[in-house]
Amino acid sequence: MIEPVLSRLRGDRQAALDRLFEFLRIPSISTQSSHAVDCQKAAEWAASDLADMGFAAEVVATSGHPMVLGHFDGPSDAQGPHLLFYGHYDVQPVDPLDLWNSDPFAPAMDSDPAGRPVIRARGAADDKGQLMTFFEACRAWIAETGSLPCKITVMLEGEEESGSPSLEPFLQDYADRLKADLALVCDTGMIAPRRPAITTSLRGMVLEEVLITAANKDLHSGMFGGPAMNPIRVLSKIVADLHDETGRITLDGFYDDVLETSDEQKQSWEAIGVNAENFLGPIGLSELAGEHGRSLLEQIWARPTCDVNGIIGGYTDEGSKTVLPSKASAKFSFRLVANQDPQEVAEAFRAHVTARVPADCQVEFISHGRDPALLIDTSLPQVTLADEALSEAFQAPATLVGCGGSIPVVESFKRILGMDSLLIGFGLDDDQIHSPNEKYDLESFQLGAEAWARLLGKLGGQG
Repeated sequence: MIEPVLSRLRGDRQAALDRLFEFLRIPSISTQSSHAVDCQKAAEWAASDLADMGFAAEVVATSGHPMVLGHFDGPSDAQGPHLLFYGHYDVQPVDPLDLWNSDPFAPAMDSDPAGRPVIRARGAADDKGQLMTFFEACRAWIAETGSLPCKITVMLEGEEESGSPSLEPFLQDYADRLKADLALVCDTGMIAPRRPAITTSLRGMVLEEVLITAANKDLHSGMFGGPAMNPIRVLSKIVADLHDETGRITLDGFYDDVLETSDEQKQSWEAIGVNAENFLGPIGLSELAGEHGRSLLEQIWARPTCDVNGIIGGYTDEGSKTVLPSKASAKFSFRLVANQDPQEVAEAFRAHVTARVPADCQVEFISHGRDPALLIDTSLPQVTLADEALSEAFQAPATLVGCGGSIPVVESFKRILGMDSLLIGFGLDDDQIHSPNEKYDLESFQLGAEAWARLLGKLGGQG
């Protein structure tokens, strides 16, 4: 059954590209209130496209930007799982605009330095091009067979790029309509062109802000320097003490629940061929800065981290000002791995900071979020079927990989809806998401759709 569906996809490639370009022209920037009407327009466009295929589709209002819901029952004798597909239609701001080589919302075909054809536009890879690979796979199945191999629910979010404030209330309110056997998330990537991957782990996150206050006002450094404590000095000591000379994080109990990476997994990652030279070289660096004795991929995919994301304090304008500042602050992020408790990490961090604050200084903590890491069960039969589908579409074996970042919706699906997720995406490291001149490889778009079509067939027993 799959070959006619694939033929339909291949014959419809120009029309699929036209649809994607129409979607990309909508400047659905969720973080900017001036684009609220565009987010509404993007939601309506996606719902209309689903309806044109035969889905029961609607735009659902939230306290922020709307959600898109679509549902297709599949054949009456469907044997496959009920699937929930997730994507997001909102995009990042385009600043700085002067670094774009073309209008970010005038999608066009281009080529990358290696000569590969690419789609150039904001949202091409994150996430409109990605979610449209799934839409095109569904469109081909319905057009060719009149149905889909499985029951499918589609949920598209409009606030992924702005912190997803409406997501959890929506999941709770619509749980009965959203619960499925498996969630499909297309917001990840591949190892390299024609080297597909299945993401099996996501790091969690703890975000903390620290404000140190010393004197009750800024002071003259000549008059008070020495006897009066400088909060930047206090903050610098806190930051310096977060890591030891081997790159390990010094918080009490930080590594107690961290699992060691198996030798088999290390060998698998080593075979990918990512190293300091080809990973750090393009960004002007050459030496690994994490834990000593850990490979680059192990540091990103399997080890927790602590980073200072910003420091504010004192005079930072042009020229010099001999001031002893009253306040200094810093923002920190911890990336967590499986088994680590975000609450325990936050408490250990606060204890670390408090112990280093002098008696006549005050410290204030602000939490900006705490999410646990996730480890996908690779023994799920759907993972095996996804491996097969990707390998057939790209003519190369799929690799099980980790992800150094976080996708909070996956944890929300598990906690609120009680279901696992399968993370498959077709982005590449050089897609420049969140940056000027974002692109999506044309092959990623086309073969990604074929991979989804194959996977739907396999899950529904029609592969």
